[in-house]
Amino acid sequence: MVNSKNDCHEELCEYDLDVNLFKKFGLSVYEVVPIRKAFILCTDQGNKILKKVNYSLEELKFIYNSLNYINRSFNRTMSFVTTLDGDIYTLWNNEVYFIMDLVKGRESEFSNPVDLNITSQSLAQFHKAGEGINSYVNFKNRNNCGNFIDTLKRKKEEMVFFKSISNLYEEKNEFDEVFLKNVDCNIYSAEKSIEILENSKYYKLCGEENKVVLCHHDLAHHNVIIKGNKGYFIDFDYSIIDLKVHDLCNYITKAVKNSGYHIEKAKDILNEYGKINSIDEDEMKVLYGMLIFPEDFYSISRDYYTKRKEWTLDTFVSRIEKKTYLSKDKSDFISEFEKLI
Repeated sequence: MVNSKNDCHEELCEYDLDVNLFKKFGLSVYEVVPIRKAFILCTDQGNKILKKVNYSLEELKFIYNSLNYINRSFNRTMSFVTTLDGDIYTLWNNEVYFIMDLVKGRESEFSNPVDLNITSQSLAQFHKAGEGINSYVNFKNRNNCGNFIDTLKRKKEEMVFFKSISNLYEEKNEFDEVFLKNVDCNIYSAEKSIEILENSKYYKLCGEENKVVLCHHDLAHHNVIIKGNKGYFIDFDYSIIDLKVHDLCNYITKAVKNSGYHIEKAKDILNEYGKINSIDEDEMKVLYGMLIFPEDFYSISRDYYTKRKEWTLDTFVSRIEKKTYLSKDKSDFISEFEKLI
């Protein structure tokens, strides 16, 4: 985890914390506190969150418009602070910044059954509020509906390519050795995932308005804030429009992988979610196919062979070893999950 903190530190160093920047939002700031890839601002108008945009303005407007749609019936997301000119962002030294109200509460802990139930029900409510968004918010770059199978095919081919690269090395390091030992079974899992999805009703579901929602797409525990007995969702930087089961796949994976892939935890999530937002048999088959794909193995391999992360070799080795160590647990989990369909 040290390197993740270093990544955050590097991003925070790029912020220009100038009092005149805050004045553009009409705020008097008396304390600034770093938190992950953002800053908490203690101001005369309460605590706020300052973020620097590392994506396009069109994507920021997509997030803003999407949350406006969601907040008509689900008001437990982040709220933008407007500038004195009425904008949701400001340009400062050729960078784009925006400020949000801080959601008061505590971070969810997926190891806590109570938090897990609250998060599952809240996610179901959030998805309910997002039904019909596909015809309201039109931004192709953040609309993933119908693209999932092609994305998995590309990722599978990338793993095949990484294998060919690693095999070319005359002197293989420890990462290469672990990768080559495990890549074939992960390519097989990718192929199985793609086959199941191609034989499912995936494309039919993409045409059903109540199946397509705003997906948070980064449902880590720290992006769910518990306040009372309700869950609030923050940090929509990666949000997309897609099938609700895509978000469920992301959430279930994050919730179970740090507890040995216990199937009971997945059952609890689906049970609590289903009390508010039903999941039919066709959706369960698609969710099953999505869960099979070896996303963790693919992502660490991509980050290493494309040099997307400036981590040490030891960090890469530690992470791929952890992911491959859990592969047997995940395999057992997938077998048990299949019985739920």
